[in-house]
Parts: sequence; structure tokens; C-alpha cells
Amino acid sequence: MIYELKIPAPGESINEVELARWLVDDGCLVEKDQELAEVESDKATLPLIADKPGKLKIIVPAGTTVKVGTVAATIDTNIIENNNPTSATAPPTAVKETPPVTDEPVIKSLVKSEEIQKKEAKATPLAHKLMAENKLDIGDIIDGLKKITSTEVKMVLDSRIPPANIKAPGQRKETHEKLSSLRKKISERLVAAKNQTAMLTTFNEADMSAIIEMRSKWQSPFVEKYGIKLGFMSFFVKAATIALHKYPKINSYIDGDEIITPQFCDIGIAVQTNKGLMVPVLRNAEMLTMPQIETEIAALAQKAKSFRISPEELSGGTFTITNGGVFGSLLSTPLVNPPQSGILGMHNILERPVAINGKVEVRPMMYLALSYDHRLIDGKESVGFLFTVKELVESPYKLFTGGLDAGQALLGL
Repeated sequence: MIYELKIPAPGESINEVELARWLVDDGCLVEKDQELAEVESDKATLPLIADKPGKLKIIVPAGTTVKVGTVAATIDTNIIENNNPTSATAPPTAVKETPPVTDEPVIKSLVKSEEIQKKEAKATPLAHKLMAENKLDIGDIIDGLKKITSTEVKMVLDSRIPPANIKAPGQRKETHEKLSSLRKKISERLVAAKNQTAMLTTFNEADMSAIIEMRSKWQSPFVEKYGIKLGFMSFFVKAATIALHKYPKINSYIDGDEIITPQFCDIGIAVQTNKGLMVPVLRNAEMLTMPQIETEIAALAQKAKSFRISPEELSGGTFTITNGGVFGSLLSTPLVNPPQSGILGMHNILERPVAINGKVEVRPMMYLALSYDHRLIDGKESVGFLFTVKELVESPYKLFTGGLDAGQALLGL
């Protein structure tokens, strides 16, 4: 029977996608639930899954933009069904004539070569399954192949790497790669952020000593209880939600002639993937505990990096946090993610001499950056927001008292 593989829909509003690449070749035997191709939209990447085992026939080539529901390939299950044994009786084995031994060293060499060839031969899981069902081994397959011609020999010679002691001549080659739908969308949004906002950036720095000490003290119990490491991002997410409550304009956006101010904090977390930057969103981050934040971030980041994240998980954020410090960035000006009005940039932690109570001490310091849309947010609010984040990460216990000092929280002030 012939089964059709149709292009899946990445989201309700998406009608066209790009078949980015095939993971298997045309005419290959595929297994059920095997990933055959990657389908890419401007929001996410989805796999094309084989729902039946059989022989694949590719209809839509890689790099083609097609409508959702288009038949991308077919699977012929007759190939598998016809190869299933209908009887428990093993097929008769052909009796091979043994040639007379005329030269023992030559015969040993040939046997050894054949054994090495059979040992090093590779086969797919489906090939192993078919051989087992038909009581065949690698040797039977090799014996049944066509003879080697000059074409195969030339292919092997062309693929060989020149020896290290031979200097290759200078080359001036170029590679050409089609711009993916996701990269096109990222480009459009970056240009829109630059052209459609009056963006400014304000900076501050934070002493990370208290957070580092807290993580060092409680990391093992945290991992033991929740099965995940305590990172820096969860501290900054909590700090951002408190600061956004204090400065709600930074959690707002412009819609025509109106200013929309959500009463919740949906925090986007920038994640770098092989295909570009993605920003999955933590919904109602102001209501999440530290373990919940860490768990959600890890799950969303894994989905983004494996291109299995849904468009819904990438949309609707009210504020974004990006951490260039994981790549060694000392300082940067992050771009606002429209229609949002603000983005917080974290950076590398470096030990630097700072003045503490009139004395010079070496402390682990991090530069912080807040980029914001000046059409909506004034300098006073932006500076106040960033200073609040600085205070909270330098005194992390305030993250659990709503930003209050211990005495204020105790006395209900």
C-alpha cells in the first residue's frame, strides 16, 4: 500500500512552510516513527515523521516552499510486507564449491581480507531486521553485490584526503547557502527593532558575591531535590518581575494610540540555537518559584535547541532577558524585541577591583544593560528599573521578601 506524507501545520496562522532538508535519501527503506525531514516556518521547526515502514519516494525536494497539507513524499509498505517470511522453514542454503587449494598463503590472505570486509561493513537497523527475517548475513549481501568497476575505484580515490606532508595549493572557494525562513524572520525583526523604536541603553554593574555564595552553599541540596542545577538566570527572572511591578511602563507596549500595560510578567529567555536566536516565553513568571523557573527554562531551552518548540511557546512575551555572558561578552547593547519595550542584558562575570566602604576589594562583577524604547519609557524609569535589579541580585534574600529589607518584611512595613 502507498501512504502519503503531508506537510504538517506549525501553527494556526501559518499556511506556507519550507521543507528545509531531508534526513534520508530518496528510495531508502524507512522505519515507523523515523524522522525523515525538517519542516521550517518563520516561527519554528517541525519534524516530518514516517507513520509506516517501507520504501520512501521523495516528491518535494529540499529547500522548496510549499503549502501546509502538500504531499511531500510517499511510503510504499509493499516492500516490507513482501520481504516478511510466510513460513518458519528456513530457505535452502546454496552449496558453494570449494576451489582446490593451490597456494595456501594466497588463500589465507583472501580469507582474511573477506573477514575484515564483513566485519567493517555497516548496515542500518532496518537492514539488520530484513537480514534476520530472511536468515541472511553480511557475507550473503556482499556476495550478492555487483562487481567492482573503475567508477567505484575513482570515487574512492577522489574522496581520499591528501597526506599531511603534501602542501595543498591555496584555494579561493565560496559556499552558497539559502537563507532559511527562520533566519529571514529574525532579520526582519532585528531591522524592525532598529527602525521602529527610539532605542536607548542604560548600564550598571552588580556585585555577584552573594548569589555565588548562595549557589555554592545550596547547589547540592537543590540538585538532589529538584534534579536540576541552580543557575543565575532564575535570580534575574525573579528580580525582573519585582522591578517590572515597581516600574510597569517597562512591561508595557504601544498599540496604535494606546499604551497597553499587562498586569502579568511573561518573560522571554533568549536561547541561541544552530539556526539562530529563539526566545521561548515563561508565562506568569511572577508566580513561579525558583525551582519552577529553572525547570521551565531548561525544558524550553531543550525544545528550542532541538527545534521542537511550538509557535505558541515563542510568542506573547512582555519583557526579555538575554545572557551574552555565557559566550564571554563583557558588555553589549541588546536589541528590544518588538512590540516589547525593554530587554535586560546579562554579561560575563569577571573579578575586578571595586571600592567597598573606602577600601579596594576584588569582587566578581557583572555589567548589566537595559535597552528600552524611549518613546514610552523615560530615563528616570529605565535607570530606576536597572538599579532595582542590581539591588535585588546583590541582596538575593530580598527576592523572597518582595524587595523589602528583612526588618521591613518582619515588621510588615
